[in-house]
Amino acid sequence: MSEQKKLVPKLRFPEFRGREGWSTDDLGEVAQFVNEKVSVGRVTLKNYVSTENILADYGGVATASKLPTAGSVTCYRKDDILVSNIRPYLKKVWVADKEGGASNDVIVIRAKQRLRSEYLACLLKNDAFIGYVMTGAKGVKMPRGDIGAMKAYSALHPTPAEQQKIADCLSSLDELITAQARKVDALKTHKKGLMQQLFPREGETQPRLRFPEFNSADAWKEKSFGDLLSGILDFRGRTPNKLGMDWGGGGIASLSANNVKNGFIDYAAECNMGSEELYQRWMGCVNLEKGDIIFTMEAPLGNATLLPDSEKYILSQRVVAFKTCSEVLNTFLVQVIWGEEFQTAINQLATGSTAKGINQKALKTVQVKLPCPKEQQRIADSLTSLDTLITAATQELETLKTHKKGLMQQLFPSAEAVEA
Repeated sequence: MSEQKKLVPKLRFPEFRGREGWSTDDLGEVAQFVNEKVSVGRVTLKNYVSTENILADYGGVATASKLPTAGSVTCYRKDDILVSNIRPYLKKVWVADKEGGASNDVIVIRAKQRLRSEYLACLLKNDAFIGYVMTGAKGVKMPRGDIGAMKAYSALHPTPAEQQKIADCLSSLDELITAQARKVDALKTHKKGLMQQLFPREGETQPRLRFPEFNSADAWKEKSFGDLLSGILDFRGRTPNKLGMDWGGGGIASLSANNVKNGFIDYAAECNMGSEELYQRWMGCVNLEKGDIIFTMEAPLGNATLLPDSEKYILSQRVVAFKTCSEVLNTFLVQVIWGEEFQTAINQLATGSTAKGINQKALKTVQVKLPCPKEQQRIADSLTSLDTLITAATQELETLKTHKKGLMQQLFPSAEAVEA
């Protein structure tokens, strides 16, 4: 039975202000957890959905790369909501736009009479729902949500008319987010294609595309990565505890592998802050300078960025810094590092299973092709201008996502109100 509570959101559309409060039911009462099965032989790559081809961060679904060899799958219909039940924190939730079959690790949820399908999608494509599922998830490396707990989730719902209004509003935002995500992907694809043209292919010393002023320039030279460096600053084996110190707070950022992304430093990831005393004892007389290349040696392997300023930084575990020789420009070399050929090479040389890493000796053997410094500069300038567009488009995408998240917090009553 539905339990009526005087629940109202902070933000309500004008036509619903002053109306009755929202209802709350267990999700299992207002939605069906589908368990109808069908033979694998009745699905195709185009309508098969598994945890692998649902995209993270509510990003939709990609075409499956393979089908199960035998057994059965769960039937889903158009407008059903499919939730990946492995590592729920990845936010793999998709609203079906067709019929098909889903793997056993994908939960299929269908709205019952009291909920509109579009509104149920808003409830489930929601960080509040994901956070709830994670509180009951079991397992460490591959946590799985508990279906019984999901069925007990408090599904807040107003009248059908207000449900539709909320769904329409959030759907329009989703369309903007999807369009912006496509723009980001298109820019990244364009850059990848351009790099394939501007850099020689394997076994070749001339790129397929050269700027006009370099059409008659010499062929590119092949060098070992280590020969392009004047030094590697490596502190991976050191920790404050080995120095007999704690972090101690302070205002100096410690960059771990989680903070270093391709092209920028991610301060949103956990970032320890160190004191001046720790900096002096940890970094010693190292002269980190603006433009030095920061590189992750493991977990994750191969992310790189240019040091953005001349501020002090503490290099934490799994992070090194490169200083280059005069033969190569930092802005060019970092583009090489981001490239597919370099990434493939270091992954082939890496060791480890769950956390792949590379040692300095192996890293220095990677072969790199490079033209004269003037052509390096021209290529770096062209690719950097694209990076600027990609960064701006990505920031706009994140702004839209943040706006939607904040709007949802306003459009739905708070969890605290439900528990009261």
